[in-house]
Amino acid sequence: MGVSKLDVFYRRLLLTKLFIRGWGRPEDLKRLFEFRKIIGNREKCQNMVSRDYPVYIDKIEEETDCKILEGHFVSPMAHYVPDLMPIESVIARFQFIVPKEWNSKYRPVCIHLAGTGDHYYWRRRTLMARPMIKEACMASLLLENPYYGCRKPKDQVRSSLKNVSDLFVMGGALVLESAALLHWLEREGYGPLGMTGISMGGHMASLAVTNWPKPLPLIPCLSWSTASGVFTTGVLSKSINWRELEKQYYTQTVYEEEIVHMLEYCGTDSFKMGRDFVKHFPNSVDNLTNFDLASRTLNLDISESLCMKSAQCHNTDKSSISATSEGLVLQGVSKLESLSQTLSTKESRDGSSMNHSDQFSEEKSKEEKRRSTLQKESLMFMKGVMDECTHVANFSVPVDPSLIIVVQAKEDAYIPRTGVRSLQEIWPGCEIRYLEGGHISAYLFKQGLFRQAIYDAFERFLHKYAY
Repeated sequence: MGVSKLDVFYRRLLLTKLFIRGWGRPEDLKRLFEFRKIIGNREKCQNMVSRDYPVYIDKIEEETDCKILEGHFVSPMAHYVPDLMPIESVIARFQFIVPKEWNSKYRPVCIHLAGTGDHYYWRRRTLMARPMIKEACMASLLLENPYYGCRKPKDQVRSSLKNVSDLFVMGGALVLESAALLHWLEREGYGPLGMTGISMGGHMASLAVTNWPKPLPLIPCLSWSTASGVFTTGVLSKSINWRELEKQYYTQTVYEEEIVHMLEYCGTDSFKMGRDFVKHFPNSVDNLTNFDLASRTLNLDISESLCMKSAQCHNTDKSSISATSEGLVLQGVSKLESLSQTLSTKESRDGSSMNHSDQFSEEKSKEEKRRSTLQKESLMFMKGVMDECTHVANFSVPVDPSLIIVVQAKEDAYIPRTGVRSLQEIWPGCEIRYLEGGHISAYLFKQGLFRQAIYDAFERFLHKYAY
């Protein structure tokens, strides 16, 4: 299956660069990897967000078909890694769109997490929340992402995260913030509860549900099992400031000497499967190529001589064959010595006559090889850190995978599925629905199918766990 041309074209319209400041401080990455080990285990993180975690409503607006509540709370992430979150992101903010009247004894609520570039609430409210009230009398809670909207750092340009580590801070914060909101909704008597999101929002919703101790409908749209492909092989990888990442990886040995050893994910699509090969691949190929070329050069005349002599002595007796063989060996040695002397003389002559242009070409070639090796190592390191913090196989399996409906675009150029473990393999029992087209066309024109998947997942929950 090919990739969408619209996806490729749309990416070219984005002029801003991601991760302009690099990987983030090494000590921050170390702390985030340790933190991931905790939130990646449902049992370990059960008490990180209390059932009575305080959530505050700031404003209530009455609309013709719904009520819109706006609220806030302190991100639980700030309590555990307080100095990693920018000050603007510490206060989590949300909008809650509720029907004026419910049409059954249930009061279903779906939490929507924001996709890349989805600042504030307008997009999710218009395309998802309001239609869901009309179609299914279902409420929607829209959580503002850290680094987005009113939680965006002042020195950040639009949606362009400055550091790779910022994405991991965002993910960890959304996992804990989602838990706080789920607890609050339960206290307020809402249910059943579920989570969804489109693109990055779908992936963040997936990570959040892995930590919830109860069955929960999950509908990740246009997302997959890991973000590593997004930033290494997807079209969004073209927006990354690779020069800065490569420079930091090369100049700060802590990334290769310490941080690499903290990466624990080791699935079949792990970067560890190919890291050593990639690291040594260029030198190995060069050595093999040179060796093969030299071997063929040295053996060429000897092989021809042996073949001709063998043909001439085909009908001779054993003693003749023995003598001839001995002669051939001597001839071969003689040829080899002669060729060796010729090569030595040529090398000496070439060495003495090598001009500055040849030296420059050789240095340029070496520099290109070093550059290529550094690019490959930086790319594999990106895959490693992304898998460590975003691969769903590094987190607990949701309590009931049968309540998961994944909606994917067949020609998605933003979310590559090639070379990545399938969600059906990681979450046995989940359903995957494929749409025609790519990422952008699905986002623009298939919102109705996203909503239908939400309704189906909630209906499935009621069928299994009606209360």
